[in-house]
Amino acid sequence: MSAASTGSLRLPGDPPGGRRAIAVWSIGVSVYFVAVIFRTSLGVAGLDAADRFHVNASALSTFSILQLLVYAGMQIPVGLLVDRLGTKKVLTLGVVLFTAGQLGFAFSPSYGSALASRALLGCGDALTFISVLRLGTRWFPARRGPMVAQLAGLAGMAGNLVSTLVIARLLHGLGWTAAFAGSALAGLVVLVLMTLFLKDHPEGFDPEPVTHQGAAYVRRQIAASWREPGTRLGMWVHFTTQFPAMVFLLLWGLPFLVEAQGLSRATAGELLTLVVLSNMAVGLVYGQLVARRNAARLPLALGTVGATALLWAATLLYPGDRAPMWLLVALCAVLGACGPASMIGFDFARPANPAERQGTASGITNMGGFVASMTTLFAIGVLLDASGNDYTLAFSVVFVLQALGLSQILRLRGRAAVRERERLVASRVQTVHVPVAAGGGPGQGPA
Repeated sequence: MSAASTGSLRLPGDPPGGRRAIAVWSIGVSVYFVAVIFRTSLGVAGLDAADRFHVNASALSTFSILQLLVYAGMQIPVGLLVDRLGTKKVLTLGVVLFTAGQLGFAFSPSYGSALASRALLGCGDALTFISVLRLGTRWFPARRGPMVAQLAGLAGMAGNLVSTLVIARLLHGLGWTAAFAGSALAGLVVLVLMTLFLKDHPEGFDPEPVTHQGAAYVRRQIAASWREPGTRLGMWVHFTTQFPAMVFLLLWGLPFLVEAQGLSRATAGELLTLVVLSNMAVGLVYGQLVARRNAARLPLALGTVGATALLWAATLLYPGDRAPMWLLVALCAVLGACGPASMIGFDFARPANPAERQGTASGITNMGGFVASMTTLFAIGVLLDASGNDYTLAFSVVFVLQALGLSQILRLRGRAAVRERERLVASRVQTVHVPVAAGGGPGQGPA
């Protein structure tokens, strides 16, 4: 049954949504927005960082690799923390850490201190997205899940757009320290907003108290989430779809366009902006399609992977020294679909797990794309140094990881579909047998 066919049906315990939900959720999304600005700010400063710290391609890639290593390694712990402590506490810690990391990066006098600052930033960044997804499930009905998740991703891409358009101009107009230190002020703004207005859930929709804390609880949460084929399928969808655009935007897109394709920094920046704008447009389309028809999830994800591989192959293998501008534009437009496609991974993990495991399952899913991105960032840096900046050879690693991810998606899709149908039948039965209090409406909790 698709999301559309549920109509206005509310499952037992479904939160009401509404204007207040939008207001509270928007505060959480603003934290993620700022986190992405900080995360991707290095993408427009890669060449400047190489000059400032006197490092080669491998050392430069270490900035992003370390940041993503911390991020990916923390996803399951963050999911457990969100399930245990709630959104507000985890987001507060995240804001403090990523703001301190951005500020430290601004004043870093050496490569080592700059690495430490990016690791701190990655730690804070890791606490944000899973928290925002959890906030959405606590404030909006389940049928809104796909669209809410895509809108959260859209906000993240808006943060990437700010990095591309604003941070780049600040960097070249005001200099390194002023640009990064000035941007850190945004962290203080969202911290104040969150402290004053953010709430974990609507009144009357308190989650069940979590019992059995400690190592046994952690093992049960992780094991139960991992046993679900939908969780693993979601992780591999995220793994396979996200990393081509992430690697391009986070570090290697600007050097590739400038050094391998001979474009000016301004033109390269416009193409990076196109990736972000395409992401925002495609995100709205994918969110609507998945919300209306669950069967669209896998075709959209696989279609995005195929289109990305095709455009990368055409660009890297184009005869001559440089690809034509129309092909680079097409590549960047297709890369923009990678982020929205990666969000589909959460739409496989979400219905596979009950509310008390949503944070843990989302953490497992989110880890996929960042592990792929980290691996690709490292491999590209090593291959560039080993080959004398042969970008065709270096970017060929993209196809290796796509092939790995596709094999796992195809292996898990059947089991995940069967399990999801079983859960859907169970939820129908539960909905039919839940009594509704007299006068109950969509704004009230379950009887």
